[in-house]
This record gives sequence, C-alpha cells and structure tokens, in this order.
Amino acid sequence: MPPRLAALLTMLVFAFTPAALASGKAENKASLSLHVQAEATDNPKMIFAQLANGKTQYFRRMPEFTTKDVASFSPFPSDAGGDDYGIVFKLKDTAAKRLAAISNINQGRWMIAQVNGRVVDGVLIDKQIDDGLVVVWKGVALADVNVFDAALPRIGQEGKKKNK
Repeated sequence: MPPRLAALLTMLVFAFTPAALASGKAENKASLSLHVQAEATDNPKMIFAQLANGKTQYFRRMPEFTTKDVASFSPFPSDAGGDDYGIVFKLKDTAAKRLAAISNINQGRWMIAQVNGRVVDGVLIDKQIDDGLVVVWKGVALADVNVFDAALPRIGQEGKKKNK
C-alpha cells in the first residue's frame, strides 16, 4: 500500500474513533468556566493574560468552576441593550460551598467568566458569596442562551429533565 494512502486511511480511522467511543452520548456544547485572578509571577504555563478594568491581569488557566458545577440558570437582558444578555448561574450545593470558600480567600481579586470559549465578563470579588449564585452581567449572545437552554434547566425548574 502506498505510504500516502496508508496515512490517509490512518487519519480517517482516528477521525471517527472518538465518535465511536462516545457510545451515542450527545456532547454538551454549553460551556461556562470561571477563572480567578493569579499573580503575574506564577508559572506562565498555568496562567493567561486578560484585560480587566483597563489593565492587563493574569488568571489561572484551570477554572475554579465549569458547566458541570451548574444546577440551573436564568438569562436576562443586559444593560448594554440589543442582543446582549446576562445570565445568573445557580451552582450545585458542593460547588456553592467551594464558591463561598474561594470568594472568601480571594477578596479583592478579579474573577472572569468564559462562555462558550469567549471571555464575556469579569467581576471584582468584594465579599464572600454564600448564596451559590454567579452572575455574568453582560456579553452573552442569544445563541449562547439557546445552547444553555438545551443543556441546563432554568432556575425553578431544576427537577425537570431536558428533552434530547
């Protein structure tokens, strides 16, 4: 078999292998990650730079919270107007306890939110957050809200199953 044909067949096999290993599970396309501010002197492989409050700040690559930590959500129109939304995320109980501890330790630091791979908003942690609610105030598109609708229940509808 010619080497080019063998390479092409190998690429095709590996391209379809993840789909076969997924066992028919639908992939969750909704993505939320919350990252806490780090020090500029931290390991450069573990941080990334982002503009926050007009200055370059550094944030941990490893998120403190992800979509797996979210129990439900509720979108709202942001003050920016137009097709811009914000979202309130209600965290699961264990994640809410982690949020209380992390927000207590990191007072005075920034936390940024990435929605579906884009940094959309940041907040300054000014006090301990005990209610388990994280608010992304702006930067979320209607398409993002629709993706979260397909993956998560709305606040107040936590017991209901999503139709796939």
